[in-house]
Amino acid sequence: MEDFGSPALRALLGALPGAVLETHAQHGDATAVVERARILDALALLREEPKLDFGMLTDLTAVDTLPRAPRFEVVYHLYSPTQNHRVRLKARVPEDDCHIASAVSLYESANWMEREVWDLYGIRFDDHPDLRRILLYEEFEGHPLRKDYPKERRQPLVGPEN
Repeated sequence: MEDFGSPALRALLGALPGAVLETHAQHGDATAVVERARILDALALLREEPKLDFGMLTDLTAVDTLPRAPRFEVVYHLYSPTQNHRVRLKARVPEDDCHIASAVSLYESANWMEREVWDLYGIRFDDHPDLRRILLYEEFEGHPLRKDYPKERRQPLVGPEN
């Protein structure tokens, strides 16, 4: 595994060597694939290390890699305003055990982003303070950004609230 000159990747490889499964760089952003069980350790290290200071979670999303297993990747984009650098973390999540730890305790901005991922992909975030749909209505069946979601599926009609 290479660190591609990235202080963030060097720190992760040094402090959590068994947790980092692979590293790469694409389009100028360093990326580390981290074990799902260690994602909070990696996020906390990048946030709390003063030389890194990744105080901003700019995006949290998911990718459905069907038919590959594990099926999902949860993707975290971090930015350090003081150091002006970025890093991307990924954690792979299997379809049959579709959950990962919530990052809300480290980044409050993760709250609505995790709700969006839950709503659209069906990935649960353990210990999330309010994991419920954010874009779709509660009676909506399924998770429409999954690659196997039938695009012609009819949803239950819901009347106006009284």
